[in-house]
Amino acid sequence: MKVAVPQNSVTKLMRWSRNLLFTSGAGLLGYCGFVLADTWMYQRQASQLFDQAHLQVAAVPSPGADSTHGLLGRMEIPRLGVSVIVAEGTDERTLQRAGGHIAGTSFPGQRGNIGIAGHRDTLFRPLRNIRQNDVITLTTLAGEYRYLVTTTEVVSPADVRVLQSDGNEILTLVTCYPFYFVGPAPDRFIVHARRVMGNT
Repeated sequence: MKVAVPQNSVTKLMRWSRNLLFTSGAGLLGYCGFVLADTWMYQRQASQLFDQAHLQVAAVPSPGADSTHGLLGRMEIPRLGVSVIVAEGTDERTLQRAGGHIAGTSFPGQRGNIGIAGHRDTLFRPLRNIRQNDVITLTTLAGEYRYLVTTTEVVSPADVRVLQSDGNEILTLVTCYPFYFVGPAPDRFIVHARRVMGNT
């Protein structure tokens, strides 16, 4: 037995579905735009704040994050055009706006492993093109520290071995992987680097 569906009802349903999809798409685009704008504004303001503090330092401070603003410093990877302000912590708010210094890991200038995390779809996206021997510079109020990329690897989120210290001054960058994955990514992309002295 055939059931007749009024053409008027089908038209209304299609119009309602189209409007719902359009509104949802516009909302998602608006949210993405807001996140990117917020990240850009924070990076700009924090960078200016860090530069001002850097100029005003008369004595060498402790190697930790600036106690007033929670800023660790600026990380740069010249070959990739990366310049990212690094703040203390890895909560969602921090990682939306900056690279995050992983609690419990070392600070620049100290022996141990410095862990810095970032989102793959914003500030750490260029890491997909990083390669061995790339130079990473961390500038803090205590000085400038240079690291040379040694290896990269993909690990599970539970693999905390990558943050262990071997007694040397090393840097580990952590971001989600795959870079083009939609939704919560299943793995982590890890960049390992060792500190170098003088010119590279």
